[in-house]
Amino acid sequence: MEPEVRKQFREEGHLIKENAKKAAVMALFYPKEGSTYLLLILRTAYPGVHSQQIGFPGGKVEKTDRDLLDTAKRETFEEVGVRQDLIQSIKPLTEVYIPPSNFLVQPFLGLLMETPNFKIDPIEVQELVEVNLIDFLNDANVLEQRLSTSYANNILVPAFSLNGYTVWGATAMMLSEIKELLKRLL
Repeated sequence: MEPEVRKQFREEGHLIKENAKKAAVMALFYPKEGSTYLLLILRTAYPGVHSQQIGFPGGKVEKTDRDLLDTAKRETFEEVGVRQDLIQSIKPLTEVYIPPSNFLVQPFLGLLMETPNFKIDPIEVQELVEVNLIDFLNDANVLEQRLSTSYANNILVPAFSLNGYTVWGATAMMLSEIKELLKRLL
């Protein structure tokens, strides 16, 4: 799910990770109405490169965080109200570097045993995007779309179409890894 222009930048050594800020996100699965769901969020509008983008709950490391998993759980609680002690960490995924914001993001795969009672932080989260696992695994929801990004105009990017949203970039790359892991298990 890496856009061709990003792949080219990476292969040419233009994706510099010097002094990258650390962040962590949580790909959270949970039961709801007899199905399994994956939580994504629509970020609010703000003056930044990730304004109004679809992503996972998460954010930058704080000095009080013990480790990156603690960051992902803390941010998930702050953004969507899921208690940290209820999240079972399944595994860390591959780190993803995000050049426009200079973040090196560590995603984690997490699981809740019960349907959460979400409480969103309206400053950070505009909307919950609850994706049914069946829709997520459906290959018909993988597409290519032309977008303008902070680093290129009118580029063709691989993406997921989920709940009416186009999910691309770092989040799509993380979703692709999750999808491959799940396909191996099913």
